[in-house]
Amino acid sequence: MELQNISEYKFSFGKHKGKEVIWAAFEKKAVLITAFKKLESARWSQTKGSWYVADTPQFRFAFGLAAKPLGKDAFVNIQPMNRAALQRMEDTILLKGLSPNTLKVYVCEFAQFLCVLKNHAAETITAERLRNYFLYCTTELKLNENSLRSRISAVKFYYEKVLHREKMFYDIPRPKRALQLPKVMSVVEVKKIIDLTVNDKHKLMLKICYGLGLRVSEIVNLKVKDINSKRMQVLIEKSKGKKDRMVTLPDTLLVPLREYYVAYKPKIYLFEGQQSDMYSIRSAQLVFKQALQRANVNYDLGIHSLRHSYATHLLEYGTDITYIKELMGHNDVRTTMRYTHVSNKDLAKIKSPLDRM
Repeated sequence: MELQNISEYKFSFGKHKGKEVIWAAFEKKAVLITAFKKLESARWSQTKGSWYVADTPQFRFAFGLAAKPLGKDAFVNIQPMNRAALQRMEDTILLKGLSPNTLKVYVCEFAQFLCVLKNHAAETITAERLRNYFLYCTTELKLNENSLRSRISAVKFYYEKVLHREKMFYDIPRPKRALQLPKVMSVVEVKKIIDLTVNDKHKLMLKICYGLGLRVSEIVNLKVKDINSKRMQVLIEKSKGKKDRMVTLPDTLLVPLREYYVAYKPKIYLFEGQQSDMYSIRSAQLVFKQALQRANVNYDLGIHSLRHSYATHLLEYGTDITYIKELMGHNDVRTTMRYTHVSNKDLAKIKSPLDRM
């Protein structure tokens, strides 16, 4: 569901054939059309002359749009007997300290489920009725795999974490997640992207993103105090899964960091906006997009590809996969193993039978 060059699109809400949709307006560029068509449920409306997708919490989150309000539509359609269930769901998520994004998506998905229940109390629903509901989501609502997984996860959270019914989902299969390979650039392309970036702040941002293998959220959350130049380490604080980790500060970044600090005098965050607040994720993505254009790298890439490239290049340089796992902050080495599928280290040595003829 990821749309890398997100800033090229303008989104609006509407209805099409009786269903709520998100319209996408963008220039008629082949790369933009191809990228949008890859989204699940992406369709072209001949009558409207525009592309659209279903208006789901996943697409709203992916496009950086506000979550659908529950107060007017979904919440009104929930029967009074089930409103307490929705509140308990939200309270449990808050008490567990899950992310605001998880709260938005889970509450919205669970609200859709409660609307369908009508005057049936959520706590009385059996495993068989849940199975039939998810079958209804597949056959009638036509939810794509990602949306269905999200709906199942939200409902599962309620029955297992709120009501503590651990056996409710034993016989309910989850749709298989599509295996997508990381999008990786060559070392030459990364160097070109960085070298052609003139703005010192933007250049340092791209260098740190690639040189430390950071997520865009980790870049904008990076604080001045997190950089330890004496130990040549950087603390990545409360990252994905609320985990801290230490990464190595490249030697080549020490001087640019000091020059940047003297020139920009950041107070709290290393990269700050106009009001000395945290730099926005959207702005960081735009910095990378503009760098791609300057370097004439015509791939459908997002700033996250710098992190993917970092891991892949480490692997190609002979770094042990377990060290890469720690540097990337992965819970499972199987996540890190994805980079073996895009690395040229061994694949480049293999010759096609065609070349041997």
